[in-house]
Amino acid sequence: MTLLGDEPTELLPCDGSAVLHPWVLGDQPWETLMARLVSGTNWEQRSITVFGREHPQPRLIAWHGDPGSEYTYSNVRMHVSPWTDTLRELRDICAMVAGSPFNSVLLNLYRDGNDTMGWHRDNEPELGTEPVIASLSLGGTRRFRLRHRRTRESVDVDLGPGSLLVMSGLSQTCWEHCVPRRARVVGPRINLTFRNVRPVQKRG
Repeated sequence: MTLLGDEPTELLPCDGSAVLHPWVLGDQPWETLMARLVSGTNWEQRSITVFGREHPQPRLIAWHGDPGSEYTYSNVRMHVSPWTDTLRELRDICAMVAGSPFNSVLLNLYRDGNDTMGWHRDNEPELGTEPVIASLSLGGTRRFRLRHRRTRESVDVDLGPGSLLVMSGLSQTCWEHCVPRRARVVGPRINLTFRNVRPVQKRG
């Protein structure tokens, strides 16, 4: 388990970077931002294909961004919804901290400790070869795990509300990550992963 102070912390010992900023919201209360997102987002529960079988995702999702920033993962095609004022505000904060522009965001709503995210990498073709991912947390604190693909070394950290994890492109090549199920009661959590996808090329 990585213990954190108030300063940004590098979580990875090698092969890429995952820098955790414990608080990036300034004087804004995270509770207000989360309430806006819960009520103002068209949440969906999609089915994903795992080893050839379809399963309902164990969380709710939404996809927002610039026009043309469609995205596909686990054979799920995400059609983009426009930026809301709240999402645009959070995007600008995360882009400033990460030092990278973002044209889209995947929102995940973990309703309780039973909602999870399995082991994966953010390495879809639309993200390019060196994707910077900025992951903002609101709501209940959840454990986040990283695991090196070759050595199997792991890093665990608890992500609290208002924290931002900025992961480099190399980390997506060498490490995978997950949000495991949590047995004890935990409140709802929203995770926003800002990213830059390649616009869909329309055929003329």
